[in-house]
Amino acid sequence: MSTLVLLNKPFRVLSQFTDDNQRQTLADYISIPNVYVAGRLDFDSEGLLLLTDDGKWQHKIANPAEKMPKTYWVQVEGEVTEQALSALLEGVKLKDGITKPALVKKITEPSGLWPRTPPIRERKSIPDSWLSITISEGKNRQVRRMTASVGLPTLRLIRYSIGDWTLAGLDAGEHKVLNVPTLAEAPSRPTTKTRYSPRVKYAAKTPSNRRSTKPAKPKRKRSK
Repeated sequence: MSTLVLLNKPFRVLSQFTDDNQRQTLADYISIPNVYVAGRLDFDSEGLLLLTDDGKWQHKIANPAEKMPKTYWVQVEGEVTEQALSALLEGVKLKDGITKPALVKKITEPSGLWPRTPPIRERKSIPDSWLSITISEGKNRQVRRMTASVGLPTLRLIRYSIGDWTLAGLDAGEHKVLNVPTLAEAPSRPTTKTRYSPRVKYAAKTPSNRRSTKPAKPKRKRSK
C-alpha cells in the first residue's frame, strides 16, 4: 500500500517544505516523513493538495497527460453572463494557446466555507459571483487567466477536488491520511521480430522461380 495525504492548503502557504524567505510552508502543517507534493497549488490559492510517498502516484496525479480532472470553486468580481459562461465552456484564448472545453457553472457560495485570512477586497459598487470550474489541463495559473479573459477577475480560488478526492470534512490547514493500492508497473511492450525465410524472400523477388504448371519434357536415353 502507498500513503496519500489530503491537505486543505490555506491561503499564502507555499506548496513545498522549505523557504528562504520565511514564508509559511507545508512543514507548518505536515509532519509525515517521506511524502512529496503531487501537483502544484499556487501560493495565493487554497484548497486540496495531495502528497504521497509513491513516485508512481505522484506522476499519475501531477502529469497533465493523465488528464485527471480538477474542480475549483472560484469567486469572481462581477456578474456572470451567459456569454462569459459560453466562452469558458468552449475554451478561451490565452497567450500559451486555447484552453480545452471546461465544465463551468454558476453556483452559490459553498456552505461551511472557512474564512480567508486576509479576506478578499470588496467593492460595494461591484457585485461578486461564484463559479465551479472543472479542467483537465495544467497551464500555469490557468483558472485565473480564464476568468480574467472573459472580464471576471478572480478574487478567491479554492481547489475542491482532484479526481475522486475532495476537501469534504477538511477545514483550512487540516489533513487526512489514506492508504491506497500501490500502482502496478506498466507492462513493457514486447518487441517482436518477424523472421523471414530466405527462400520466401527469394521467391517473392523472382517470379520466374515459381513452380511451372507446364508438363515436364521426357528425359532422353543415353546411347550406349
